[in-house]
Amino acid sequence: MEQFVLYENTNPDSRNAYPYFVDVQHGLLDSLNTRVVVPLASSKHLAENIARLCPPVQIEGESFVLLTQQITNVPVSALQSPVGSLAYLRDEIIAALDFLVTGI
Repeated sequence: MEQFVLYENTNPDSRNAYPYFVDVQHGLLDSLNTRVVVPLASSKHLAENIARLCPPVQIEGESFVLLTQQITNVPVSALQSPVGSLAYLRDEIIAALDFLVTGI
């Protein structure tokens, strides 16, 4: 699986709140049966001053943010609907993860 691929959340219990996941796990760990993901949510309800932790992204004309502080894992089987790649945001995603873990 490729790092930074964007997937639709197909779980009916959470997809309204978190319609997408971005896979942040490196491909060297493809043998694991889970993937580390960051959920995305609509940017409507979040303060603009947290862009360093929650990078913004446009998907099909809608504004979303990565909820880096809600990093989680999902089974590989849950990532069946790729819709694109956020590899162009690699630096921002890595910086958000670094900020979450180190504070810098």
